Amino acid sequence: MLTPLISELERVYKGAEIDVISEGDIAREVFESFFSVKNVYGLPKRGFKHPVPFLGMLLKVRKTTYDLIVDPCVGSGFARALTKFFRGRYKLGFSDALEGSGLTHAVPKAVAMRHMAQRPVNLLRAALAPGKSGGETYPSLDIRLTDAERMQGRAAIRRLLSDSAQTVTPPVVGIFANATGAKRYPASWWSEFIAAFREASPLSNIIELIPMHGHSMLGGAWRGYYSSDLRRMGAVMAGMDLVISADCGVMHLAVASKVPTVGMFCVTDVDVYSPYGLGSCSMNTQDLSAREAALKVAAAFPALLARERHAEHRGTAHAADVAGTGTIAAPRNEALPH
Repeated sequence: MLTPLISELERVYKGAEIDVISEGDIAREVFESFFSVKNVYGLPKRGFKHPVPFLGMLLKVRKTTYDLIVDPCVGSGFARALTKFFRGRYKLGFSDALEGSGLTHAVPKAVAMRHMAQRPVNLLRAALAPGKSGGETYPSLDIRLTDAERMQGRAAIRRLLSDSAQTVTPPVVGIFANATGAKRYPASWWSEFIAAFREASPLSNIIELIPMHGHSMLGGAWRGYYSSDLRRMGAVMAGMDLVISADCGVMHLAVASKVPTVGMFCVTDVDVYSPYGLGSCSMNTQDLSAREAALKVAAAFPALLARERHAEHRGTAHAADVAGTGTIAAPRNEALPH
């Protein structure tokens, strides 16, 4: 969710070197190919149970005096505490009051808007252009897969399909059927969904994307791809024509791998987590049967899933883009230097 902010910082501050502080090691994989990202500091998870490495890393980061520190979170006390602790000439974050915030530049929380990936972009834009109305497009999620990674992903797909009853010709559709708690659809729902989807798009090749626990969520009915490596998983999804996923982190990874993605929502707020850009879209399934949902997905991507499919249509989609625009309110302090 931070990749759009990195893209925005690169656009505004040409040649900037960026450090990222996060929890755990995932960020290292995400930003592996970002030329502008100099250091990724992965704080130990549940750091207070591991005080020595936790405090050691914080002190290491504090040795650097940054030109700008950005706290992109809304309402995170821990992120704000880190912002106060680290050294920086300018400190930017969301706050309705500058006093006591630990910031040099506070942007009202109302500017954040709803989508989690767009909030940090709104934060920076509001600080740089006080009072300017919204309307600009947003950078998409993007882990910046290399050409070599994409080539290897396509090769993995060819191997999977050549060793199955399906064809090796497109379209290739990835299904990720796992999610946490109530966001997870039962196996019977997915079985009905795929049956209806195959009726609407009989030429589609189905590949299941296997969750981290390594077990099929579709009863092993389809060839599956598994990797514990985030970028390998992204590279394989990038070689597909469409990914259909329950609302989860893999859904966001698919979007960040630049493949058209349909996010299936039945619990969480679509406005906060919806896939956007590059033909991706969300679907609220609360009032839909699995069959109805499948037919809607097939109808939303006619160029990808048509029976007579032409090469020039590869990668295009007709689903509505859900990237929103909003009004950016004026912050309470002068803008950051451009």
